[in-house]
Amino acid sequence: MRDVETLLEALPYIRDFHGRTVVIKYGGAAMIDDALKEEFARDVVLLKYVGMNPVVVHGGGPDITAYMERLGMKVEFVDGLRVSDAATVEVAKMVLVGKQNKDIVLRLGRHGQPAVGLCGDDGRLFTARKQLAGAAGDVDIGFVGEIERVDVDVLRHIAEDYIPVVASVGADAEGNSYNINADTAAAAVASALGASKAIFLTDVVGWLADPADEGSLIAQVTLEEVKQQLGGVQGGMRPKLEACVAALEGGVPNAHIVDGRRPHSLLLELFTDKGIGTKLFR
Repeated sequence: MRDVETLLEALPYIRDFHGRTVVIKYGGAAMIDDALKEEFARDVVLLKYVGMNPVVVHGGGPDITAYMERLGMKVEFVDGLRVSDAATVEVAKMVLVGKQNKDIVLRLGRHGQPAVGLCGDDGRLFTARKQLAGAAGDVDIGFVGEIERVDVDVLRHIAEDYIPVVASVGADAEGNSYNINADTAAAAVASALGASKAIFLTDVVGWLADPADEGSLIAQVTLEEVKQQLGGVQGGMRPKLEACVAALEGGVPNAHIVDGRRPHSLLLELFTDKGIGTKLFR
């Protein structure tokens, strides 16, 4: 009976989301632990089978850091963004495009849905420009980019028959390559596609009122409330909240910050009444 009740609870959500696009930012522990990788792939395939149009945008920060450390390269972050010289971008592209992207595509295919791997360079999917950090937006952190334009025709064409899997790198009109924060990229993709939801997998239970207390989870919050409090948020949560704000302001009705360390967190957030993590809405 418990299993039947679970299915009945999910039914209205499956009906409401049928034919809708959901953009999923994939990163953190969910990309490291082998069991979580498999669960994520099965969850995304299930979304496709029940009639949704999932688009995966991924980072790969821990893997990039690991390769940089093996090469003796300096690893530095400002406001949650990786400081990136030309060599860092080269490593990021090798890891994200050559390794992580293809691993995700293969897992999705193995679980029953064909996927196509892309990065911002493919079909000029992303047109990027330099992004500055700091509260005043005046700190140069190298070849870190923000997206000026997403060519949605590329994604829509592929999403008709495949699951698009997008690595968060891109280039500007002059051909300069940029490392793009995956949260930022996912927000831009969700806005450009007119997605129903943008879901950000992370390594915490959600947005916490007290970062040291997992019991202080903020389950639901409005766009205006987030904007009022954003100035006091530090570390890696800040770019995630900024990405949620960008997605909501870009027309996406709901954004979610979800604990990717928890098996099936994607399904729990989408298809249960209680959900998990933090839901942001306009």
